[in-house]
Amino acid sequence: MLSFHEILLRLLIAALLGAAIGVERDLHRRPAGVRTSMFVCLATALFTILSVEISRLYGDSSPTRIASNIVQGVGFLGAGAILKDSAGLVGLTTAATIFVEAAIGMAAGGGMYAVAGVSTGIVLLGLVAVARLTDRFNLKAHAQMFRFTTSRAQNLAGEVQRLLASLKIAPQQFRVSMAGANSVVEFEADVSHSQQLQIVEQLSREGVLTELVSLEGRSE
Repeated sequence: MLSFHEILLRLLIAALLGAAIGVERDLHRRPAGVRTSMFVCLATALFTILSVEISRLYGDSSPTRIASNIVQGVGFLGAGAILKDSAGLVGLTTAATIFVEAAIGMAAGGGMYAVAGVSTGIVLLGLVAVARLTDRFNLKAHAQMFRFTTSRAQNLAGEVQRLLASLKIAPQQFRVSMAGANSVVEFEADVSHSQQLQIVEQLSREGVLTELVSLEGRSE
């Protein structure tokens, strides 16, 4: 059987690695911060240790029985982090992070410290460095609200819909309303930087006031 000190070391390493990932989540104001990440890694490490130690204690021939159910349990936890709003599914990155935290906890619980440490580094690389690259090169779609004010809304509304269809953009909250003597066409959509430029370039002209509002609060 494992000594108490060895069990304590594995649990502490799992908790520290989970906390390291959680710090990044908290810094970017995302769900599943330090405490959640730490507890996920700690719990999965403890389950892994118990799975092996209990099977040794009672002579069970299947020492991975408890550990194998961790994946299912973490799947439910991750599903709870995924929400659906008007822009589609959000929280997928958080759910994936929780899933990999469980794997890191299992690695630490199994005494595979190098594997757990390297995996944590890869996760942080993905959350920080890769995220910066996607932002730097405008690879990721972002939620944006477009508003076009004109005196000829009916023609513009049809043009907007045709343009969005050609760009394969699914708008949300498409509205045509009156603002005094003018009419307003507005919609929300997840667009890449290049798509945003195309929309603005093709719809902006004399007599059309174009406004863009970035929609904050989207959770990864």
